[in-house]
Amino acid sequence: MRDTVTPTHCPYCALQCGMNLTPAPDGTTVEVSERADFPVNRGALCGKGRTAPAVLSSSVRLTSPLVRSEGGALVPASWEEALERVAEGLGRTRAEYGADAVGVFGGGGLTNEKAYSLGKFARVVLGTSQIDYNGRFCMSSAAAAGGKAFGLDRGLPFPLEDIPRTGCVILVGSNPAETMPPSLRYFTELRENGGTLIVVDPRRTKTAEQADLHLAPRPGTDLALALGLLHLIVAEGRTDEAYIRERTGGWEETRAAAMAHWPEYVERITGVSVPQLREAVRLFCEPEAAMVLTARGPEQQSKGTDTVGAWINLCLATGRAGRPLSGYGCLTGQGNGQGGREHGQKADQLPGYRKLTDPAARAHVAGVWGVDPDSLPGPGRSAYELLDALGTDIRSLLLMGSNPVVSAPRAAHVEERIRSLDFLAVCDVVLSETAALADVVLPVTQWAEETGTTTNLEGRVLLRRRAITPPEGVRSDLEVMHGLAARLGGDRNLEKGFPTDPEEVFEELRRASAGGPADYSGITYRRLVEENGVFWPCPAPGDPVTGDPATGDPAVGEPATGVHPGTPRLFLDRFATEDGRARFAPVSHRAAAEEPDDAYPVLLTTGRVVAQYQSGAQTRRVDELNAAAPGPFVELHPRLAERLGAAEGDPVAVVSRRGRAVAPARITTAIRPDTVFMPFHWAGEGRANTLTNPALDPTSRMPEFKVCAVRLEAVGTGRPAPSSP
Repeated sequence: MRDTVTPTHCPYCALQCGMNLTPAPDGTTVEVSERADFPVNRGALCGKGRTAPAVLSSSVRLTSPLVRSEGGALVPASWEEALERVAEGLGRTRAEYGADAVGVFGGGGLTNEKAYSLGKFARVVLGTSQIDYNGRFCMSSAAAAGGKAFGLDRGLPFPLEDIPRTGCVILVGSNPAETMPPSLRYFTELRENGGTLIVVDPRRTKTAEQADLHLAPRPGTDLALALGLLHLIVAEGRTDEAYIRERTGGWEETRAAAMAHWPEYVERITGVSVPQLREAVRLFCEPEAAMVLTARGPEQQSKGTDTVGAWINLCLATGRAGRPLSGYGCLTGQGNGQGGREHGQKADQLPGYRKLTDPAARAHVAGVWGVDPDSLPGPGRSAYELLDALGTDIRSLLLMGSNPVVSAPRAAHVEERIRSLDFLAVCDVVLSETAALADVVLPVTQWAEETGTTTNLEGRVLLRRRAITPPEGVRSDLEVMHGLAARLGGDRNLEKGFPTDPEEVFEELRRASAGGPADYSGITYRRLVEENGVFWPCPAPGDPVTGDPATGDPAVGEPATGVHPGTPRLFLDRFATEDGRARFAPVSHRAAAEEPDDAYPVLLTTGRVVAQYQSGAQTRRVDELNAAAPGPFVELHPRLAERLGAAEGDPVAVVSRRGRAVAPARITTAIRPDTVFMPFHWAGEGRANTLTNPALDPTSRMPEFKVCAVRLEAVGTGRPAPSSP
């Protein structure tokens, strides 16, 4: 019906903005309108959200399975043929080389139901340990640091609505004005309420322009910057000694490490002046409440876990974690990056954020799945390590909702490894650069055509609702897994464990997550509709809800049979560690994995622009967004441009030890003279990730996207690259 309005959520970033959908007159797409009742965006939408229905068009998206013909082209095929080919390809590899020769790679945009089913499919149907997802590239260092410090990782331990009510926010390596524009109002309201905003970024971004103080460190030195600020907090007597004694551990070693990073030393490393360091400490420490929020800048480094830990230390030393309107949070990037890692896509985790190596966790989840705990494989490779093993140890790959040909570090090498596979099957909405290399491409439903849950950056579980019928020839990812389980399971009837109804999958997810750190067992589809989302952890009725020791749940005094209200704010009573205390991170500065030298004298950092999203597989198919951001560019300082002899718009080659990318020059004083910036949304010769370094953080296994050494060359002029910035 034309007048049917479906309240739902945007398919893009982790805000998961609320929107209303109305079927368009032709019934094949939808129209977006404001949904003011959802508290996160309060009706506001960015250009990506407003234009999201464009990708529903049959002229843009896939509407039939494709198979590789004998001549090498992808040609349309029936679903029966396509599923048979996938089952045969994966099954042949498993029979010939063993289960771990089959890999599975997922995406941070999959719903909780899909992520849960994909992890189960890998471990139960395929029996492989080789599963990971592209969320490893986005939040894993913050997750590791938060787990170490607090015993629990949830992007934000408080709702976004708390941000305008705090006294100061240090925003590290984040540009929400472009990456999640509706969230910028929270920082604007913070300043309107008398609070202050400190932005840490090597570029003067649109967000940094809103700040009371902008610190522009040299890329790769965020760890030293945080240590220098902690040194000053100690030296100026601004620590909360009572809080440190009562609620933390590991302070003495951490303080000693910080005192080795005196202000002048940190200034030499970072380029941030001592007066700026002192001003940042004053702004952060003077209010009663304050927050530190990090994003990909400090996280996507080969020392990202330590770097985030050092920023968490500022909150712990000043008594700002686990207190109202204060604390540390991670601004999760992908639409379901939080839920995607909670329910089984990561190489080392089971549903409910359980550890795969924990015998009790294995027994619980195996019981829900009806399998022997000993049959579950152990932890596998992390995302980049999995991609690097393609064509050698891993011979076949099932890929769902990701485009690593564009998004992975050292992308030319990853593309080569993908091409070397014996067999590749891709489930996607569009023919991405990665899907174009597949042996079989399965067209799947997308956000407005299916129902399912996501978990936004606050830990708020939400229900996306189906608004229109998908085109004929398109099936859901759940249907794909059901069909493959039937074909690969032999006489085990495994397809019964892979229902196609998302609510039925969610009911099983609730049982699998029960008692885990990310407990969804008290959440139902009905509650998600009635309450506009529910914050996890949320135990089921009948479970104790009186002061959850893992979360500091404030719902003290409710009967054990009552409905748990969810947990908007974590750690108010205690942290989720065994003794209830948070842990400091005793860390010291170390250099990036690749520092500039005579051959590669400039630093490259990468990021996003407002009109495109992630690898651009969907947004690059929207005319309005392409008009705003038509292609890649190289942002460089006028001094660097002058040394190179490049004018605005001239093609510039950026060369690293891994490859070469070419894009037009964009000359601006908003970036440091020793640094260039490239957005990573495009394939082809302007692919930024051709250049990036896959050096991995030893804990999170996250690649160092944010800093590598490059040289610049003026294209077609014969002019040499500058020897130094």
